[in-house]
Amino acid sequence: MKVLVTGGAGFIGSHYVRTLLSGGYPAFAGASVTVLDRLTYAGSRANLAPVEGRYAFVHGDVCDAALLAEVVPGHDVVVHFAAESHVDRSIDGAADFVRTNVLGTQTLMEACLTAGVGRVVQVSTDEVYGSIETGSWDESAPLAPRSPYSASKAGGDMIARAYAVTHGLPVSVTRCGNNYGPYQYPEKVIPLFVTNLIEGRPVPLYGDGGNVRDWIHVDDHCRGIQLVAEVGEPGEVYHIAGTAELTNLELTRRLIDLLGAAPELVERVPDRKGHDRRYSLDDRRLRALGYAPRVPFDEGLADTVQWYLDHPAWWKPLRAGRR
Repeated sequence: MKVLVTGGAGFIGSHYVRTLLSGGYPAFAGASVTVLDRLTYAGSRANLAPVEGRYAFVHGDVCDAALLAEVVPGHDVVVHFAAESHVDRSIDGAADFVRTNVLGTQTLMEACLTAGVGRVVQVSTDEVYGSIETGSWDESAPLAPRSPYSASKAGGDMIARAYAVTHGLPVSVTRCGNNYGPYQYPEKVIPLFVTNLIEGRPVPLYGDGGNVRDWIHVDDHCRGIQLVAEVGEPGEVYHIAGTAELTNLELTRRLIDLLGAAPELVERVPDRKGHDRRYSLDDRRLRALGYAPRVPFDEGLADTVQWYLDHPAWWKPLRAGRR
């Protein structure tokens, strides 16, 4: 079996690749893996260091149709992680998000169709639904994205579904909540706050801190993706829900407690434009296939904090590059 992982040098994609090549997905045991990644600021070969030499690497762009025509043929499964994913950056400039998340997805789906790939997974986000005051979205909920990032991901999802319906491409879509874990680029809230607190810097809390997010460890997310890659129905959407719904203020307090930091380091900043108030997913469809999360949030968060404490050589150069 040959598996192509787009965006496989990023946070979630690299976790999937490391787990696959370490025997974590028995159904794909012995599979050969190709990683396609443009190595933008959030992607790094260092994220794949534990499995270096055990995969083929292609430095390239999912928008490059000629490159995909060379790379995709011969692969049995394609898992599509490649995306621009930071909401704040999409607010400052949407063009890269539309290009990668919409055009890139269409270019990849066309290449998969032409090559006759047997299984494709489009990895997406709960943010495509907008904001929900109470309850949880199921997979039939209407898409109502509120940021350029989430709109571009919704566009990519619709492209993927169109290829399934129109052309019969065996593509399924997964949607997940907020991920956390090791190797996450320090612009997202948990690694940003953890590394700030380690260095004694203030942490910027948006608005009143009451925005609610559904948190899932990256390992649980990737196991859900893998299950869909194995047995998901083409054309269907599958939710991968988290294990803890917390306000941003509650999350911040937990991080301060874990690091023994001063509460005075919390710095209130003006709220993000169009900031969604709450996300929540109903994942009964995936659980019916046998999925259940394994990482309790308190345990996973403590382990993640410890990873950043133990790996300053990984994150300090990234922070220095952002200043």
